[in-house]
Amino acid sequence: MIAIERVTILVMDGFGVGETRDAAAYGDVGSDTFGNIARRMGGLALPNLARLGLGNAHAVEGVGAVLAPVASYGKMAEASAGKDTVTGHWEMAGLVVTKAFATFPGGFPAELVAAFEKAIGRRVLGNKVASGTVIIDELGDEHVRTGAPILYTSADSVFQIAAHEEVIPVAELYRMCEAARRLCDPYQIARIIARPFVGKPGRQGDAWKRTYNRKDFAMPPHGETVLTLARDAGLPVVGIGKIENIFAGRGIGESIHTEGNIDGIKQTVDVLKRGERGIVFTNLVDFDMLYGHRNDTPGYARALKEFDERLPEIVAALGPRDMLLITGDHGCDPTDVSTDHTREHVPLLCYAPGLKAGINLGTRASMTDMAATIAEALGLKAAAGTSFFKELECAR
Repeated sequence: MIAIERVTILVMDGFGVGETRDAAAYGDVGSDTFGNIARRMGGLALPNLARLGLGNAHAVEGVGAVLAPVASYGKMAEASAGKDTVTGHWEMAGLVVTKAFATFPGGFPAELVAAFEKAIGRRVLGNKVASGTVIIDELGDEHVRTGAPILYTSADSVFQIAAHEEVIPVAELYRMCEAARRLCDPYQIARIIARPFVGKPGRQGDAWKRTYNRKDFAMPPHGETVLTLARDAGLPVVGIGKIENIFAGRGIGESIHTEGNIDGIKQTVDVLKRGERGIVFTNLVDFDMLYGHRNDTPGYARALKEFDERLPEIVAALGPRDMLLITGDHGCDPTDVSTDHTREHVPLLCYAPGLKAGINLGTRASMTDMAATIAEALGLKAAAGTSFFKELECAR
């Protein structure tokens, strides 16, 4: 049995591969981020993902099954309640959320808003469910004029605060989010999200642009994860993108900020070239933030193509004792009538140069199976889930 020394996790944020059996309970019947994009675009060409076996896990127009995939493949359902970013990432790290985080379809309670306004010394605008780009278009001019931050939520458990970087400096916006985090804990709100933007008022529709100074302030995980197990064992854990924010820093030794998918891939390759052991955990946010939530199907398709084109750089940086896992945290179907996340399976691709390839890992009942596999591969204390590591044990 070959010893795995390093595991790299690539999360394609908001990349789903078909509705789960409980999709109806979430209003997501028919959701299929990958499949619906392919149908809408008249097919996709993703040769590197196809070579790994993505079409074997979920065939779509243009990306079908290949005879000898170089990775093992499957898909995972979510055992947790909910379909948000925190829930998905926590589950793949070994934690199931049994009670969904709170959502606020009618806006936040008056007492919470009043407490927040008192804490920051400003009144707020908005306080409703909205698309982030739409509400900035709606209230951006008033925000610039008054200095009042824009507060909004979505179908997910998020308390989002948008502010122009020249009206409320980013550091001050982060302090507002820290105050909100303390106030929102009793309400079981998963994430406070700073949503800074730039631009000039008065040009309706194209005045504003959100920046990559976005930052998430999540509730801390309620138990140990494969990340904390790795840290306890003295292994390096590097979070790339918003990983540190999602886990409230728990189990993360080094955090690297990114500005989109391409930068996230570059940072991942740079870390892999160091040759260290441990875990590298990368979130590629653009699929979800720029395209899924904006119902931008052509943009999502372009992002998939860009990722596919850069994937060989990551594979080339792997050593003989590396394991690469590619997955998603939930769906975010841009062809859906809403702009929200969708309750879908996520892909599971496992590439390890020294292990057996082409194994059909099936449909896993929980994303915790990834955590269990990572723990077994790295020789850590067992994590929650059912490991599939032994299925790959025949060295090539």
